[in-house]
Amino acid sequence: MRVSLFVTCLADQLWPSAAVGAVDVLRRLGCAVEFDERQTCCGQPAFNTGYRPAARALARRLIEIFEASAADAIVSPSGSCTAMVHHYDQLFDDARWRERAQGVAERTHELSSFLVHQLGVEDVGASFSGRLTWHDACHGLRDLGIRDEPRRLLRHVQGAQLVELPPPGAETCCGFGGTFSVKYPEISVAMLDEKVDAIERAGVDAVVSGDASCLMQIAGRLSRRGSTVRALHLAEVLASRP
Repeated sequence: MRVSLFVTCLADQLWPSAAVGAVDVLRRLGCAVEFDERQTCCGQPAFNTGYRPAARALARRLIEIFEASAADAIVSPSGSCTAMVHHYDQLFDDARWRERAQGVAERTHELSSFLVHQLGVEDVGASFSGRLTWHDACHGLRDLGIRDEPRRLLRHVQGAQLVELPPPGAETCCGFGGTFSVKYPEISVAMLDEKVDAIERAGVDAVVSGDASCLMQIAGRLSRRGSTVRALHLAEVLASRP
């Protein structure tokens, strides 16, 4: 299968190992992976803060770029950005642009969902020694309905033990929420501390998620506490080999 990588801003600029890991896993499973360097932001920050014209301009650009690709699928190591593409049709009044937006959305998949549902794979040949826990990023869980897919993949990682977070649990928001953490830092940190408390009580070596934004939020707080728990993107774990 031919795949076009939708890298996302955060993976490209701040967490490149998520993108590198995604490419490694996809190629390991026989996919031909291409990357169009012209891609830019999906427009989600502008969309979430009410700047619809700016979000629309970025959406048009991304649609045009991925329409030019003959890839069978567009795959992203981010539930958040994938969800934004799936909402592109809300940005356009023009019927033709809505149709084009829907066409790109139908080809766009979050990494774990693509592996499990499109490729039909749960064991990617990964190996990781240690106890892992999973954090459900809000967009992946609540917007795309992704819950079991990453867990199924992690349970097949050789040497890894997957444990669920104690209350408030894996499904509780980490407090990032994009610009929410900037506008309401006190609330954001309070939410984050509940999440980090649960992670430390779980006695794990690493917390894993599918969005670099959540991982940056969690990793920062863990670091400030002096914790030895690592924050890893799912793609990084799945790319690990014996």
